[in-house]
Amino acid sequence: MAAPALARGMKLPLPALDDEEGPRVPQSLPPVVDAHVHLFPDGVFEALWKWFDQYGWPIRYKLHAPKVIDFLFSRGVSKLVALHYAHRPGMARMLNEFVAQLAANDARIIGMATVLPGEEGAPQVLRDAFALGLKGLKLHCHVQSFSADEERMHELYEVCVEAGKPLVMHAGREPSSSAYPVDVYSLCGADRVERALQAHPRLKLCVPHLGADEFDAYTKLLERYDNLWLDTTMVASNYFALDLPRRIFEVRPDRILYGTDFPNLPYAWDRELKTLVGMKFRDDVEAGFLGQNALRLYEGA
Repeated sequence: MAAPALARGMKLPLPALDDEEGPRVPQSLPPVVDAHVHLFPDGVFEALWKWFDQYGWPIRYKLHAPKVIDFLFSRGVSKLVALHYAHRPGMARMLNEFVAQLAANDARIIGMATVLPGEEGAPQVLRDAFALGLKGLKLHCHVQSFSADEERMHELYEVCVEAGKPLVMHAGREPSSSAYPVDVYSLCGADRVERALQAHPRLKLCVPHLGADEFDAYTKLLERYDNLWLDTTMVASNYFALDLPRRIFEVRPDRILYGTDFPNLPYAWDRELKTLVGMKFRDDVEAGFLGQNALRLYEGA
């Protein structure tokens, strides 16, 4: 089956792949941290899966949060970064408490917070989430309908800087869907992210999906800014038809994180891991993006 295109206007939903999954992380690899795992309450997960089935891609692993955790750890993932996002006002506190409890029950879970930009009391919602022990903030420009350089974002950036917590923000244009309530190409762009980086030089910002689809622009941003990280989620899987430059991994190898988007995948859980290992990076570079870089960013390890 040909890989689906990664571009606005693509036919949705995209196809599932019936590729073979490995039984566990190979023992020859250094410790693996999945830096992009989604954990939601059951009802939110089920609503997301219905949306993905219609407007994204078929979800291969329709697992609720406890089974997501068990699945990855039983297969040799050493730690995971738990991400979630609020798509309406008043939802964030519940989600933050849910993830904070999961993280409190298992030290291998690095729990992140969320808030809806612009909602009433957003900075305090975020401060309260950090007080619960959550390690950073997760935002999604497509789902939450905002741009990285909007005025309402500055108060959230400032809370992250004050607390010394990183921000994971889906600010790239892809993967996108025509079902989002906004034109994500008008909201997202490397130029908007650069303005945020310039305005907040102490903000630690991680952009998922290697900034897809503006790989060249994000490679240049990595060169310029010491407060930017990227994660590999989905775009290093050979699922989408795109030209992924090796140089984006080599410019600042200490700023690249391995992530999967599990469980919301249309292919095998370890597909991206196999692809990245097959790229034959130096041992120290591989150990960095498979785990050490994430631990340094989120735990200061």
